[in-house]
Amino acid sequence: MSATASRISQLRALEAEAVFVIREVVAELVRPVLLFSGGKDSIALLQLAEKAFRPIPLPFPILHVDTGHNFPEVIEFRDRRVADAGHRLIVASVQASIDSGRVTEAPAGSRNRLQTVTLLDALEESQFDAAIGGARRDEERARAKERVISFRDEFGQWEPRAQRPEPWDLYNARIRRGEHIRVFPLSNWTELDVWRYIEAEQLELPSIYFAHRRRLLERDGMLLAESEWIAPRPDERVDEAIVRYRTVGDMTVTGAVRSQAADIATVIAETETATVSERGETRADDRTSEAAMEDRKREGYF
Repeated sequence: MSATASRISQLRALEAEAVFVIREVVAELVRPVLLFSGGKDSIALLQLAEKAFRPIPLPFPILHVDTGHNFPEVIEFRDRRVADAGHRLIVASVQASIDSGRVTEAPAGSRNRLQTVTLLDALEESQFDAAIGGARRDEERARAKERVISFRDEFGQWEPRAQRPEPWDLYNARIRRGEHIRVFPLSNWTELDVWRYIEAEQLELPSIYFAHRRRLLERDGMLLAESEWIAPRPDERVDEAIVRYRTVGDMTVTGAVRSQAADIATVIAETETATVSERGETRADDRTSEAAMEDRKREGYF
């Protein structure tokens, strides 16, 4: 078997596993929802969900927890992608959580941690018992501890020692009243797998995933886009550079990487030689402590 054929075979095996997981969740749970940010992983996840149920419509809605500080290109793509497919989109707003007093925004901080309350409120309001997300184990050490089916208690909290074993791809999705599960069909995928799947399926992505010129400032070793929420400090300056993004999120904590990769093939070539995960290289909120992600997940984060 050629190298290309082997890669395609591996992708189809990963695809089949993910489709199986999504179908199992719909078969066993009452009110699932799919988390969608407009990022590359959730784009691949949405494609898998659509494949799982074609030709019928998705049997669940799409949920985006919007910090209000997102890249405009991603929000435009999110709305267009969901509308073109005829899916139902629910936007849970962090700004609405702030306005209602559910959370308090720090004067100069990221809104990423605030997403937890907004997500849990959205799940409770619609009585969703399963949230299907695009997290992968290779992204970060806390996510490497996740099962495919991740149980959350009645407070939405995650306890890694309380998770159930999953031998031979056998998944136990039974829950008690008040509990819910998070489901990660891409658990066994890598960043490179996602990019190769996007190439094989010819999936459209937001333009910020490819090289473009942007005004940036360097802060704490990261290239942050100038915006209404990020302005240079007295000791910083704004310069233009050709960059792309490996991941998308809140503009205040998501860094760009210098790159000339203007198409998927070149991005794949860059990804093949990367030695740091996309979150490790470009997400400031994961650098606050050794256990930053795990702390947020224990509170109910994605």
